[in-house]
Amino acid sequence: MDINSLAHTKWNCKYHIVFAPKYRRKVAYGKMKQDIANILSMLCKRKGVEIVEAEICPDHVHMLVKIPPSLSVSSFVGHLKGKSTLMIFERHANLKYKYGNRHFWCRGYYVDTVGKNAKKIQEYIQNQLQNDLEYDQMTLKEYIDPFTGEPVNLNK
Repeated sequence: MDINSLAHTKWNCKYHIVFAPKYRRKVAYGKMKQDIANILSMLCKRKGVEIVEAEICPDHVHMLVKIPPSLSVSSFVGHLKGKSTLMIFERHANLKYKYGNRHFWCRGYYVDTVGKNAKKIQEYIQNQLQNDLEYDQMTLKEYIDPFTGEPVNLNK
């Protein structure tokens, strides 16, 4: 078991954190995805937070992180989202037209403490992109009937 230590403390605090871009826009592709990854990892290193596993999906971010007990989870996530927003808008100035007022991330986030199931959560994050693709394929809605070309009545 990997136990970390501070001056008078032994700790093993892992958290599963999920947050999304404003309006759940699918923006994390290609260069943008790599920039977001670099920014988030740099900000984590500055705060002394270790990223165990992370995945940037097109419309949300999953992170499994070790946060020292000297930092609260809410202050860390606030710092991460706030500073990353400024850095993203600095590198990608064209986003100001979509997001306005420099609000890149949604207001909320999801956090869960990780106990003995750290491996399962790590596997879940690793397979998140594949799971999203499979889910998208299962939930495709037809708005136009491919055989008749008529609009589909969704109230049936």
